[in-house]
Amino acid sequence: MKNNEILSDVNIYYSDMFKKYGQTPQGVDWNSESSQHFRFEILSDVIRENQCFSIIDYGCGYGAMYDYFKKKYSNFNFIGYDISQIMIHQAIENHKDEKNTNWFSDINLIPKSDYIISSGIFNVKLNNTNTEWLKYCLETMHIINDRTIKGFSFNMLTKYSESSFMKDNLYYADPLYIFDYCKKNFSKYVALKHDYPLYEFTIIVRK
Repeated sequence: MKNNEILSDVNIYYSDMFKKYGQTPQGVDWNSESSQHFRFEILSDVIRENQCFSIIDYGCGYGAMYDYFKKKYSNFNFIGYDISQIMIHQAIENHKDEKNTNWFSDINLIPKSDYIISSGIFNVKLNNTNTEWLKYCLETMHIINDRTIKGFSFNMLTKYSESSFMKDNLYYADPLYIFDYCKKNFSKYVALKHDYPLYEFTIIVRK
């Protein structure tokens, strides 16, 4: 399956989730606000400074990460990108008074940024095979790498999840393979974080 077909299916999936659950963690396919914020905290470890940086939330949903960042950082420029236009429209509405935000559903409009953070975009493979989905994930990582100056971070479900909780429509990655791929293709400075109580891992790439 080609990437544009995958993106179309993912767009439909997440747009339908948002229509069903609205502006909630469930609306972007997370279990709870606490786990959502916990992921933001781990992913934001890629950022070295406390102010004057630019960040892209790649797969931003309705903009929950911006709300988290606003409480944590004092001076930053935030770009939200999501393939779901319904998500972007809601993000714009939610943050229309914020001067340091821009929101896009067209990847070609996104400029380079200091950092990219991406939470959950590699989880839902739908009807794709593991081989097809891994190819899509790696190609997306290259897109993210090309648009960052200082580094990026992302999370993935882990193959070390308990089998009784694993679902057929989700992708469970090999953290060692992903770490090795990032070391060989993106930077010498890569961290694998797999020591927190969720069935996932986080990769941090610094340039």
